[in-house]
Amino acid sequence: MATLEIKDLHVEIDGKEILKGVNLTINTNEVHAIMGPNGTGKSTLASAIMGHPKYEVTQGEILLDGENVLEMEVDERAKAGLFLAMQYPSEIAGVTNADFLRSAINARREEGDEISLMKFIKELDKTMDFLEMPEEMAQRYLNEGFSGGEKKRNEILQMMMIKPTFGILDEIDSGLDIDALKVVSKGINAMRGEGFGCLMITHYQRLLNYITPDHVHVMMQGKVVKSGGQELAQKLEAEGYEWIKAELGIEDTDAVTEEA
Repeated sequence: MATLEIKDLHVEIDGKEILKGVNLTINTNEVHAIMGPNGTGKSTLASAIMGHPKYEVTQGEILLDGENVLEMEVDERAKAGLFLAMQYPSEIAGVTNADFLRSAINARREEGDEISLMKFIKELDKTMDFLEMPEEMAQRYLNEGFSGGEKKRNEILQMMMIKPTFGILDEIDSGLDIDALKVVSKGINAMRGEGFGCLMITHYQRLLNYITPDHVHVMMQGKVVKSGGQELAQKLEAEGYEWIKAELGIEDTDAVTEEA
């Protein structure tokens, strides 16, 4: 079992504190969902874990099996087993999906142990078929001209092919119709197991109708303020966040500003 620990994490953007002491522990074979109103630091948390240079960690630790990932560059974090499915994936002209994926897979392997072309093609075809993606998407430039739904499926394709230890999914359900949501959820559920842990950031209970989380956390004021099981997400869907604000004495004026 591997563990991703976030301890007393404080993060600033342009001198403004966004995260104000996040504590969270995620193990493999677990799915955690983070919910919360806009502007509470959810996407900031995802970006900070992966080392986005805009986000300055001023206090705390992020430990992957006891090793502080804050001392690693972004590519080193990816090689160590972290993966971020971004809310707005970048387009890269001139680089095909297939070439990008094979390079990403080989980057996590030792020199001389690169995946063979035949094995890669076989695995790519099988995974794309599982995600109901047309074969020609393998040769399209990375995310260029992709619809929102195609980009989200492509993020799940990358995760399934790269096989990280921990997947961080930033609003992977955003903008998806029900059919695409089912396919994306199927891919995430296929990853569940002893070698994989997942942190999903979402606004909506509907994603959790297809992916049953082991833990649900609510973020407000740049912190995790409440945790529970799936019943917590269901209550949030039915009643909103006002009951948590009232319970904890949180005022709307205390919200932080979050950048994607």
